[in-house]
Amino acid sequence: MSEDTLVQEITIEAPAERVFDALAQPEQRLAWWGRTGRFRTTRMESDLRAGGAWTMWFETPHGPATVGGVYRAVERPRLLAFTWRPSWYDAQESLVTIELAETGGVTKVRLTHSGLTGAADRASNAGWPDLLAALRGYLAGK
Repeated sequence: MSEDTLVQEITIEAPAERVFDALAQPEQRLAWWGRTGRFRTTRMESDLRAGGAWTMWFETPHGPATVGGVYRAVERPRLLAFTWRPSWYDAQESLVTIELAETGGVTKVRLTHSGLTGAADRASNAGWPDLLAALRGYLAGK
C-alpha cells in the first residue's frame, strides 16, 4: 500500500443492502456519523448517483465544518465511491471507496481512502476505524 492510501476493514453482522443504506441514505448517516467530543453531523445533502454531489455539515468544538464531494460510483449494494474535500484544513481532493461483500448475512466492509498528500493529510483522516465501529454499532441496534 502506498503512503497516500489508508485502508480499513470491518465485518458487520448485517446484510450488504442494510450496510449500503446506512452509508448512503442521509437520514441514516446522520444517526451514526460522528465522534464523541470531536464532531457531530447535523445535516447531509446527497444526489446519490455517479456524478451527483454530496455535502455533510458538522458541529465541532472549533466551530462548524463541512465535507463534500462527488459520487464516482454507486452500485447498490456492493460499491460506493466518492471524492472527499474537507473544510477543516487545506487538503487536495481525495477518493473514498467502500466495497461491501456479503456472505450469509454478514458483510465485510473495506474502505480505501486514496489520494492523501503528506503526513498531516493522513493524520487528519485517521478516524475511519472509529466511524466504521459507529456504523457497526448503529446496525447492531436495528
